Amino acid sequence: MKVTNILIVGVGGQGTILASNVVSYAAMNAGLDVKKSEIHGMSQRGGSVFSHVRFGKTVSSPVIPLGEVDVLISLEEMETARWLDYLNKDSKVIILTNRIFPANVTVYPEGIVSEISAKLTNTIAIDPKKYTEKLGNEKFLNIFLLGVLSKFIQIPDDCWNKAIKSLVPEGTFDKNLEAFNAGKNY
Repeated sequence: MKVTNILIVGVGGQGTILASNVVSYAAMNAGLDVKKSEIHGMSQRGGSVFSHVRFGKTVSSPVIPLGEVDVLISLEEMETARWLDYLNKDSKVIILTNRIFPANVTVYPEGIVSEISAKLTNTIAIDPKKYTEKLGNEKFLNIFLLGVLSKFIQIPDDCWNKAIKSLVPEGTFDKNLEAFNAGKNY
C-alpha cells in the first residue's frame, strides 16, 4: 500500500490542528501506520498553521517530501499558495475560498484560486459562506472539508465517525457529524 500524504493548511483559529488530528485518528482506527507533523507558531495571533499527515502500511517520516502531496486541504486562499511546491500534477486541492488578511495587509491578492485551478485540474473551490449558513457556524467547516476528503481516500465511515466523536468538543458531535456528511455529499 502506497503512503497517502495529506497536507492541511490554514490560519490560527480555523481548526487546522483538529482536522489533522481527526484524519490521523481515522487512519489509525482503520489499522494504518500514521505519522503527523504540525507547526502552529504564531497561530494564536492569526498566523499560518500547517500539518502533514501521512498514513499507510508503513510510514517512515512525518514530513511530506516536496512534490508528493496527494491532497492539500486549505482553509484559506493565500495559505494554499504558500504550499504549491508540495503539489504535483495529480494532487487534489480542496480550497475554502476564504480570505483572512494577515497583519498590516490591506489589499488581498486577486486570482489565487483561479490561478491554482488553471494549473491543477483536480481543484475543488468551496464557498465557505454557502456552507456556514447550512451548518450554522463556521467552526464546522474544517470537519466539512474532511467529508470532502473522505471521498478521495480509503478510510471507512465508522473510522471517521469514531475519530470525530473522540476529538470534537463535548456536545458538538452531532453538528460535526452533520458537517462531515455534508462534505461527503458535496
